[in-house]
Amino acid sequence: ARGRTIAQGESLPLLLASMLGLVEVILEKYGTDGIKPGDMFLSNDPYVGRGSHLPDIAAVMPVFSDGKLVAFVADIAHHADVGGAVPGSMAGGMTEIYQEGLRIPPLRVMRDYKLDNNVMDLVLLNVRVPHERRGDYNAQFAANLLGARRMEELFRRWTIEQFEEGAEAILSAVARRIRVGISELPDGKYRFEDYLDDDGTGETDIPIKVEVEIKGDEISFDFNGSSPQVLGNINVTTSGLQASVLYALKVLVDPEGPTNSGMMDPVTIIAPEGSIVNADFPAATAARAQTCQRIIDVVLGALALAAPELVVAASNGTNTSCSFSGTAPDGTHYVYMETIGGGAGARAYKDGTDGVQVHVTNTSNLPIEALEREYPLMIERYEFVEGSGGLGKWRGGLGLRRVYRPIGHICHFSGQGERFVFQPWGLFGGQPGRAGRFSLINDDGKVTPVPAKLTGLHISEAARLQVETPGAGGYGNPKERNPAYVEQDIRFGKIRADINADAA
Repeated sequence: ARGRTIAQGESLPLLLASMLGLVEVILEKYGTDGIKPGDMFLSNDPYVGRGSHLPDIAAVMPVFSDGKLVAFVADIAHHADVGGAVPGSMAGGMTEIYQEGLRIPPLRVMRDYKLDNNVMDLVLLNVRVPHERRGDYNAQFAANLLGARRMEELFRRWTIEQFEEGAEAILSAVARRIRVGISELPDGKYRFEDYLDDDGTGETDIPIKVEVEIKGDEISFDFNGSSPQVLGNINVTTSGLQASVLYALKVLVDPEGPTNSGMMDPVTIIAPEGSIVNADFPAATAARAQTCQRIIDVVLGALALAAPELVVAASNGTNTSCSFSGTAPDGTHYVYMETIGGGAGARAYKDGTDGVQVHVTNTSNLPIEALEREYPLMIERYEFVEGSGGLGKWRGGLGLRRVYRPIGHICHFSGQGERFVFQPWGLFGGQPGRAGRFSLINDDGKVTPVPAKLTGLHISEAARLQVETPGAGGYGNPKERNPAYVEQDIRFGKIRADINADAA
């Protein structure tokens, strides 16, 4: 009830810090006296609601025991569209948050277990394909209702005092685990910098810098020297920065431990206000995951010397996002948005994984059969990109190639890509992974490069969109690779024999 996260699912680490500040905002706005049983609240705004970007909409519900507010249950879902200038609400080129969609401050959407239809009418009027969005909201409301019911069952067995004592114990235990993990790293200062390709409005080579300092069982992350916030929509607010840093730290020092607010206890994060990693209103943030991935890359890069056996080479380092929309042959309007994985970085003991989401964007693959059944799109190719993993003693993971063709209509495409210029780096002699790219292929075979961040590309039935995601960096000297692994990679089409010979 004080707003600290006790427990959270692990599937999407980027949403961790969105939970850290969410309940605090609701308590500030409504006060404990203004929150009643059967209430539920919505919020998505990165500034007023301490979210990370507008498509991630949080639903929060209080839990009472003997008339006392004792806890909250909450869930967050990424919605395929929240309105704004472009279908999918994620396209490049947007320059302020007002263009990105509907901003929802912490808002009561349910009272006494009854949905406020006036609020929902307002929300659904401002999004595309509202019947799909209504289903997504209903799923979130149902999840919270179930969570609250389970919590109420818990209070039939435990007193409020026992619950609060247990919650404090869980928070303290996580803080101790993180401290122990930090103390096992060598003291010192570790620095790293990397670059984002561009912001979609002409700004290129955008630096992200960090200095990590370890002192005993405490650690600080200083992002001074990183780029000022940019015009394009790759800016990150405090919640996204916290989530990225905590994720990178957790995977190194306590990968098996629970996730809660106790993680913050030994951690200090310093980031200049108005920077790309701590942006001020009204900076655009829809594609903030691109920068979150680079924050993780620089933290891991900085700690590679401190923990060489734990840190992986750079993974695909992006959240390759594709939004398709249009009017299907049957006259219905659709919006389809997906993110596509790539290579995972090679490790000190093993190759990187091929074709996966990495770090904080841990979403699943959508099977072709499901996509083609639901939308007027055909996937002509879906495969690994040969040779896209950086060579090394251990090879980086391969990127993915996905080729889309619209069926019976002209399709509107908007995309968000990164590491199309700055390749995923290798470690300790490992080579970088291949960069990603978007391409438009006409039926005559002509291939036209497409910008990494764009809005409003129209694809006719006579054309295809090809998406190739970045690979990942290799680990160690390629000359030390086991020849049997090289032969296997060549046999499976993961590398070409001539490329490996050149590297050797």
